[in-house]
Amino acid sequence: MVYSRWVLVRVEYLAPSLQFLTNACIVLFLIQSMDRLVLCLGCFWIRFKKIKPVPKGGGVVDLESTEKGFGFFPMVLVQIAMCNEKEVYQQSITVVCNLDWPKRKLLIQVLDDSDDPTTQLLIKEEVQKWQQEGANILYRHCIIRDGYKAGNLKSAMNCSYVRDYEFVAIFDAYFQPMPDFLKKIVPHFKDNEELGLVQARWSFVNKDENLLTRLQNINLAFHFEVEQQVNWIFINFFEFNGTAGLWRIKALEDAGGWLERTTVEDMDIAVRAHLHGWKFIFLNDVGEGGGELYM
Repeated sequence: MVYSRWVLVRVEYLAPSLQFLTNACIVLFLIQSMDRLVLCLGCFWIRFKKIKPVPKGGGVVDLESTEKGFGFFPMVLVQIAMCNEKEVYQQSITVVCNLDWPKRKLLIQVLDDSDDPTTQLLIKEEVQKWQQEGANILYRHCIIRDGYKAGNLKSAMNCSYVRDYEFVAIFDAYFQPMPDFLKKIVPHFKDNEELGLVQARWSFVNKDENLLTRLQNINLAFHFEVEQQVNWIFINFFEFNGTAGLWRIKALEDAGGWLERTTVEDMDIAVRAHLHGWKFIFLNDVGEGGGELYM
């Protein structure tokens, strides 16, 4: 008697529900597969047509001519967001201080959100060392830590001297931009007042370390090579990856600045900037980073 009732429940209630869920999963799988297929076809089209962004005023800033009063040479603020980055803070600060950009046009903010006093002291000493060597670099630590990374960036953008700068480059502590990063990125903003963001592709120093890092690199390579690049070409929108990007400060201000309401502050600010009419450019051939994959 009990078994027959169980069979009845399975036939009349469980089986239809499971069949519905199975069909729903199949539909979602087909939609995702179609999405991936369209993205891959778009990537092949970009490769076939050799489409890539070309700055109106030339591909790389000529520092010598700029120092003589020619060329496009704006004020750039560089922000390094950190939080207990004891292992990588030194190399991160070092590579940013060696960016190939005249010091009088560059200010570096080390935004330390660490809660470990020892780490705070080490980072502060590293900043002081580079200050003694002539780098235009500042150390910032919020006593009241609020809003995680978004709160850290928001606090830094509220500094009075930020109004003197036109662009802000954002790096996470584990990223190591090449010295010519700004020379490759900045020219895209010349004579392009609608451009709000230029995002560079990530690269990794340990992508061939083991099977896990190779698989992670394949996954992230698809994200940049296919998703980001195709979305930029065909719909003029892609998500800001949170690092290795150069923002026009006016675009950030128009979008309302960084908001602590979300943990995906990079996507949030990109959506709001896009809704305000700002254009983006993704540079697939400018691999920036030197970050490390999890092993």
